[in-house]
Order: sequence, then C-alpha cells, then structure tokens
Amino acid sequence: MGIFSKKINTFDDTAASLCTAPGGAISIIRITGSGALDVAEKVWKGKSSLRKKENCRKVLLGKTIAGDEPCIAFYMKAPHSYTGDDTVELQCHGGSIAPGRLLKAVLDAGARQAEEGEFTRRAFLNGKLDLSQAEAVADLIGAKSNAAADLALSQLSGMLRNKIHFCTEKLFHVIAEIESRMDFPEEDLSWQSTEELLDELSVIREKIEKLLATRQRGTVLREGVKLVIAGKPNSGKSSLLNTLLGYERAIVTDIAGTTRDTLEEMASFRNIPVRLSDTAGVRENTDDTIEKMGIERSRETIRQAEVLFWVADLTDPQTLEDPFFSLEELPENTSLILVWNKTDLLVDKETEKAKGEKGFTEFRDGRKVPYVCISAKEDEGIESLLDVFQEEVLAGKEFSSGESAISLRHEKELEKALQALIQAQEVLQMEEWELAASSLRNASDFLGCITGETASADILDEIFSRFCIGK
Repeated sequence: MGIFSKKINTFDDTAASLCTAPGGAISIIRITGSGALDVAEKVWKGKSSLRKKENCRKVLLGKTIAGDEPCIAFYMKAPHSYTGDDTVELQCHGGSIAPGRLLKAVLDAGARQAEEGEFTRRAFLNGKLDLSQAEAVADLIGAKSNAAADLALSQLSGMLRNKIHFCTEKLFHVIAEIESRMDFPEEDLSWQSTEELLDELSVIREKIEKLLATRQRGTVLREGVKLVIAGKPNSGKSSLLNTLLGYERAIVTDIAGTTRDTLEEMASFRNIPVRLSDTAGVRENTDDTIEKMGIERSRETIRQAEVLFWVADLTDPQTLEDPFFSLEELPENTSLILVWNKTDLLVDKETEKAKGEKGFTEFRDGRKVPYVCISAKEDEGIESLLDVFQEEVLAGKEFSSGESAISLRHEKELEKALQALIQAQEVLQMEEWELAASSLRNASDFLGCITGETASADILDEIFSRFCIGK
C-alpha cells in the first residue's frame, strides 16, 4: 500500500469511496482523512457551512456540483468517527449514474479512491478497533446465517479481545516476577514461589486450550459446510433438496436419471451455513453419454463433500442389500449420513415404525454410519435428519452468543502461544528464569498478533485485502 506508512503506522491523505451497493434507493459516499472537509466543500453546497461548530454530527441538506442534485451531508470530527479521522458522508440518490458522478467529483476535488478495507484499517490504526474486531467487520458482512452474524457481533463487541487481554496481563505479571528475580538476585524480596507461578501459567494455558477447542465451530459458522446429496438414480435426492430448501429448485419425476448435472445452492440449516449440492444419480452401467458425464461430476462432488447425505430407497430390495453402492472413494474425514427415503410408500405398520427413525449401521470398512428414515415427499423425518446433521457438524451443540469461536489465523497464533507457554512451564520447573522469561515473551507476542499489538504490516496487508472497497 503506497499511501500507508509502515514506519509511522498511519495514513497521511484523504480517501473516498462508495460505501453502499449499487442499485439501491440511496447511495453513501464516505470521505475520510485530514482533508475531508476541504474536499466535501468543493462538491457540496448548503445553506450552512459544514465547518460551523454547531453543524458537526448534524444532517444537512444541500446540493452537489455533480448535476446540481439534492444531497445530504454529515460531518464527523476526528476522533469521533468510524475511521477515527475527520469524515464526511454524502448521501445522494441511488442507482449508478448519480453516485458515479458524485464520486468522480469527490476524486477530482482532491481525494483518492480508497483501497480494500481502508476505512476499517484506519479505524484499527487509530485505535477505534483492535485487529480481531476489524476482522469481525468482514465476518459480519459475509455472514451466511444468524449464528455467523451473532459470532461476528460477539467478536466485534470485544469478546475475543478481552479473553486475549486476560491471558497477556497474567503473562506480563509472571514475566515481571521472573525478571525481578534476575535483576535483584541478592535481595530478600517477597517473590511468589515457583509453584504459584506455574499455577498462574496453568490458568493461561487452560484459557488458550478452551479457545482452540472452538476452532471447528468457528470454521463452520464463518465458511459454511459443503453438504452433498447423492445416491442411486430415482432415490429421491432432488425431492430431498426441494424439501430442505422449501421450494422446487430441482425437477422431480419418476424417471430415473432426471438430474443430469450438479445443482448448487446456499442455505442455512440449524443456523449452520451450508453450500448444498444435489448430484446426478450414481450407477455403474449406462449407455447415455450425457448421463455418464453427470455421474462423473457426481463422483467428483462426492469427493469434495464435508457432509454427505447418501439417499437410498427404502422400498428397493437391491438397495436394502447394499445402500452405499459406490462410496469407496469417499474421504475418511467426510461425515456420511445414510438417508433411507420413501417411508410413505411402506405398508402402514412399517411406516409408523420407520418415520423419523434413526440409528447406526455399519459401512464396508467397519465405520459406524448414522442413518435416518424419512419421506422427502411428505416432509417427514426431516427434523430427525437435521438433528443428526447438527450432531455430526457441531457435536450437537448450538452456538452461544457469548462464545468466541476462533478463525484459522487465530488458531495458528494460539497454537504458537501454547507451545511457547509449555516450554516456559518446563524450564520454570527447573528455575531457569531467563529461558522461562524468553518463552513467555514469545507467547505474549503471538497473542498480540491476534489483537494487533504485535502484528506486522504484512499481516495487516493480508487481512485487509480480503475486505471490499468501501469498508
């Protein structure tokens, strides 16, 4: 980033960008930096000046030089703005023409186009957010479920930061205790015992391990789960897809092989974001060239599945003998759920017993595979299926708004901090004070990378490059 100074850790110019998606009724252009007022006054005119003290944080109606169009201006003086810099937001009519003309006028007046994530990066550099909170802004924008949004809001409120700061403050206390022993070895000071220091480190270690235990759930909520529906032709895969989505996404007929290609949709089941794929029926022998291509795509999609619903026809004698058919290439880390479909076609006594029934069956390699009996057509047993799905993905737990489920970046730093902490505990037991202090300082630095205190400019570049322009 040319304008960003790694040395002084700040911006020294004025940037602007459209902050709303094109096509809406209202568009917002944000101008931020030391020259925000100068730029705004060149493109916006009202009955009263933005510079007047009483107009700070006050909504003012005026017009722009770009087509003499109506426009609302809102000035926020530093540090009381989202970025922490002087900021002016201009609100004009939406669409593409009006905001496009206004943004061009703003750039011509001396601002430059803001880069990806620049407004949030400025907020971080100005101390408005720590790095974990800045990441939460991107998570909130990209949230694909209520639980994912709640997780982002929890992190944005400082939940993760507070837990990290708890650990670092305890680390600093232990480091100070150890360094005082090294600085004043001959003094008879009231130092804590080695056992007491080890107990404090054990508390920190427990906190870090609890955070690491949330990694899988953090991945699921942020990135979603690739859920694939597969099975033999005419087993009811497309019917299940439609029932899960709540509308007819796929064509359903009694003719085997109706689905020729993979269908993909985004959805949310039990507050878990899902990338849902319905595949063509898998069978070994077919003379249909197009169907063969569909089957090959199905096999490839199955190999990529994180969770696989293998749909089998409960009324087909051959399927009853071998419901899994051709799953030899299924990765071992894929969660496989056998879905016995068409309970509505069973005779009455069998139907009552089968509806929503769930349990475990043995796969060819000895794995115990969960199964659920459903009727996709009659929407029966679906809740039982989602119960099993939730159990496989999140061990049956629901997300709590007070939870800080970590990301992959957080996990890497926490793992390094944990290893440094373990090393410190080992040498501390032998009262190797200097080595213990060194390891504890390393642990503190790794934790600081999560909140941003010790994060390098390269880490910041990588994080904020994921943001969209305008945020």
